[in-house]
Amino acid sequence: MARALGLDFGTTNTVLAITDPAGTATHSLPFRSSAGTTDAMRTALAFMKEGRSTQSLRVEAGEAAIGLFVEHPGDCRFLQSIKTFAASTVFQATTIFAKRHSFEDLMEAFLRRLQAYAGDAWPTGIERLMVGRPVRFAGANPDERLALERYRAALARFGFPEIHYIYEPVAAAYWFAQQLTRDATVLVADFGGGTTDYSLIRFEHHAGTVRAVPLGHAGVGVAGDHFDYRLIDRLVAPEIGKGSQFRSFGKLLDLPASYFANFGRWNQLSIFKTTREFTELKSLLRHATEPEKLQLFVDLIDYDEGYPLYQAIAATKMALSEATEAEFHFAPLGAAGRKTVRRADFETWIAGDLARMEAALDEVLTCTDTQAGAVDKVFLTGGSSFVPAVRGIFSRRFDASRIESGGELLSIAHGLALIGESNDIGQWTR
Repeated sequence: MARALGLDFGTTNTVLAITDPAGTATHSLPFRSSAGTTDAMRTALAFMKEGRSTQSLRVEAGEAAIGLFVEHPGDCRFLQSIKTFAASTVFQATTIFAKRHSFEDLMEAFLRRLQAYAGDAWPTGIERLMVGRPVRFAGANPDERLALERYRAALARFGFPEIHYIYEPVAAAYWFAQQLTRDATVLVADFGGGTTDYSLIRFEHHAGTVRAVPLGHAGVGVAGDHFDYRLIDRLVAPEIGKGSQFRSFGKLLDLPASYFANFGRWNQLSIFKTTREFTELKSLLRHATEPEKLQLFVDLIDYDEGYPLYQAIAATKMALSEATEAEFHFAPLGAAGRKTVRRADFETWIAGDLARMEAALDEVLTCTDTQAGAVDKVFLTGGSSFVPAVRGIFSRRFDASRIESGGELLSIAHGLALIGESNDIGQWTR
């Protein structure tokens, strides 16, 4: 019977994994909801009142949450990428149908739904919950201590005897190391939705077992969601009022940039809809120099078009990984919602993000005094590892034969489960 449960609570997707009775092979927990069966659950929540009482809420997670939101957009509260709130001192709670929900409440609600979706597959007798955490949390000024306090408070509600925290790229490295046949120094780059994390680890074989020596870690709160934001900022924001003005006491003033920053973050949209800032935005309609654009902004928020926009942007970004041009199409924008996007332009827009990601790579190599030639394997995991400009960071430094990728959704959770069954947990925990 498995002793450990690995939890990869991701910005975009969440996976849980356990080992087989021998403790050497792993498998993901299956989740069965109204949307079907999956082993990688979208990190999203939807709340809807059942009847007239606000005390009785229907709660769904993952694709089932998306389905509930699509079917009942006006009656449903949808939250996505909730992990990005963990380290935010600004985010204290959000009100959902007159009830205050803290980050801990949201994390618990999400995992409770996963537990229900897993049904009989949810393991019993688990001694250790192995939790992945980023090297650097997402956010402009992330508070790591606060994030971990919130994690601990939420997970304590599940009653696991032990809870251990492991850097996410370390877990991915441990999973990758199972296929190594000789000693190797491995660099793992984990590209999540909110963070990019690096770990450098030396794996050595001794008496039939693999011993690992962590050498160093680095990370930055920049990843795939930032790329999405750049696309929105260039393709969508100008069509909904960015760069336009409003009249105030005889003067022309620029519309506050913070409105459009909120629109570019998926996780912020449902929060923004309930804020005083959105009320202020609507009050500017009658004073705007281009009211038709600002009205479009308001309509997109009021009609909960954030998720369809997310899908359109994600599809464009994915297409640009395969071709030098791609079509962006988002019908609610009308004629302005169909544009051709060149990969070269996209790479220009994300150049600053790429520079920060590369600086974090420099940091882990410098702090460990490691030359690129001393790295035997480079393992890239996470969705943004498919972006050609991201891969270019590594192909310029490392021989192509040393670069591998895979396990984009599963490697972290499976690595966590394997570490949880080992006898040297202490050297991995943070």
